[in-house]
Amino acid sequence: MEPPVEPPPSRFAFGSVDTVPADEEIVGLGADLEPGTILAAYRGGIFPMPVSRRGPVGWWSPDPRGVLELDDLRVSRSLRAACRRFEIRVDTAYDDVIRGCADPTRSSGWIRRDIIEAYARLHELGWVHSVEAWSVDPAGKELLAGGLYGVSIGGLFAGESMFHRERDASKAALVALVEMLKAARTQDHARDGGSGRRAPRRLLDVQWATDHLVSLGATEVSRRDYLSRLREALPLPPPALG
Repeated sequence: MEPPVEPPPSRFAFGSVDTVPADEEIVGLGADLEPGTILAAYRGGIFPMPVSRRGPVGWWSPDPRGVLELDDLRVSRSLRAACRRFEIRVDTAYDDVIRGCADPTRSSGWIRRDIIEAYARLHELGWVHSVEAWSVDPAGKELLAGGLYGVSIGGLFAGESMFHRERDASKAALVALVEMLKAARTQDHARDGGSGRRAPRRLLDVQWATDHLVSLGATEVSRRDYLSRLREALPLPPPALG
């Protein structure tokens, strides 16, 4: 995998969110969706999401923040069996994945055209990736059964959205992502050379710990703890996805 291309810096400055009150999730409105702006936001513990289908883009930093610890993913026996039905691929159908996530018929759909276009630019630069679950129909045709996409910066993977067309397909993509991040963590320990120091932890950000994600093992951390984890994760090399 080629290293990502660093875009020109943003013309907007994101201040520190360390002192933002916990009950304020939106820390800014407007700005632009240029690659440099979005990357600066993630590096500061912030992510963009429209406040409505037609409203301005909000810049969010929830407190508490949803995270999925790599060792806490809950994979039931039935889910493990379901994973074997799918072939996992990375970045072979990114456009289809984000459009599947953006399906306007979904009750929680929020991904507008401007968001699709902004993350497509980041994908082209190597910062945004899709993890895809593929199946084969009775006629032998390959089908995109589900998947997820997110932003990968150093040791941070910020999951943005997931979708499925077949049962458990998006969960299978998540299981595969966690396994890739665990493999990267193993390499982190190998580079440490057995020094005895704790290796920096990788961070899988899920924004909010929804009931669905909690059922898979997600939990919540304070904004302060999240920012500390983020500073620890960002200097790590990106994982080898795929």
